[in-house]
Amino acid sequence: MGAFRFLKVLYVQVLIGIALGITVGAVWAETGASLKPLADAFIGLIKMIIAPVIFCTVVAGIAHMSDLKKLGKVGGKTLIYFEVVSTIALLVGWAVAEIFKPGLGMHLDPATLDTSKVEAYIEQGAKVGTVGEQLVHILTGMIPKSFVSAFTDGNLLQVLLIAILTGFALGRLRDFGEKGVAAVEAVSKVFFSIIHIIVRLAPIGAFAAMAYTVGEYGLQSLVNLAKLIAVFYATSLFFVLVVLGIICRMAGFSIFKFLGYIREELLIVLGTSSSESVLPQLMDKLHRLGASKPVVGLVIPTGYSFNLDGTNIYMTLAILFLAQATNVDLTVVEVITLLLIAMVTSKGASGVTGAGFITLAATLLYVPEIPPAALAAIFGIDRFMSECRALTNLCGNAVAAMVVARWEGELDTEVLHRELNRGPKPTPAPIIKDVEPD
Repeated sequence: MGAFRFLKVLYVQVLIGIALGITVGAVWAETGASLKPLADAFIGLIKMIIAPVIFCTVVAGIAHMSDLKKLGKVGGKTLIYFEVVSTIALLVGWAVAEIFKPGLGMHLDPATLDTSKVEAYIEQGAKVGTVGEQLVHILTGMIPKSFVSAFTDGNLLQVLLIAILTGFALGRLRDFGEKGVAAVEAVSKVFFSIIHIIVRLAPIGAFAAMAYTVGEYGLQSLVNLAKLIAVFYATSLFFVLVVLGIICRMAGFSIFKFLGYIREELLIVLGTSSSESVLPQLMDKLHRLGASKPVVGLVIPTGYSFNLDGTNIYMTLAILFLAQATNVDLTVVEVITLLLIAMVTSKGASGVTGAGFITLAATLLYVPEIPPAALAAIFGIDRFMSECRALTNLCGNAVAAMVVARWEGELDTEVLHRELNRGPKPTPAPIIKDVEPD
């Protein structure tokens, strides 16, 4: 039985779940497509716990920090980092599309495509509004209607704002505040214990999500647009290993060891196509790597709205692919305008599956030469692309938290290198009685 001990490790179970999901979806397409509710249920369980985890983590961190100037400094550097790296992602997508031209020679006629499945996305994209309206919506959308609504709506930026205010309020209350912080930290242990229980269902969630994806959209769609898929995955891999790799090296650690440390989270995202499915345990792991809780608590939730590197690469690559496929020649000025617009529209996407396609539809409205109906050409592969978008977004945000922590002296480098060299402690099989709070 010792030979099968590896089957008790969570990431091995996730890999098996993904493989079984692909098999079921390919062989029994209808059965696979019917498993969507099961996949949604797993992501729903994770999303249920995200808001309170972020609230408790940030409140405790800010209360201990108790320095508004330092918080502003961390926030300012974080936003600057996000904009610089996001712009690089947009430029990488543009460069790759111009070099490899994945849509050239397709001579796509949008009038011949079935647009019934993309009409809803086009309508939602149209509701996004102008660039100015989007900026106003982003800023005003950070303020919740009530203290409770931020949690019920699951708006991470609103939860973050409330957590920062609560953390400062507790910090000003001295002795009473210390008691409040202790209570918050005690409650956070309960939430993290709940996470450890839920995450053990990840193999089932990955199985159902992959079975649904393959069963609903079919492997044939991958064959039809194999070049675009290959280019996108290769570009994202280049961005993570080279661009983020250089950033990690400048911060003093290896991107390869770092990715190995978060491999369980990467596999869960691969199976579920949603980077939100691992947000709580990712924050916990980054803290174990030596990054302070206040920095992790600020950077990760903010990054899920403002630092979507995979989405940025996808938007420029997909729009230029559609332009090439429909024989539309975009001028350099039009492409630059497109990049500037994408810098804003990408902020409207989140880690939820499907948001990237809505954002793409909204951005495409600024390129009237390309009919919105052309989106139907890539709809069948968007779910497969969503997996890569989510993985790249996850890697980008995880690296951002470590880099910002290093800049601010909030990263214990001894702990970082010790943990990276030792590797993560594998999550054992789902035995609920063994779960203990950290």
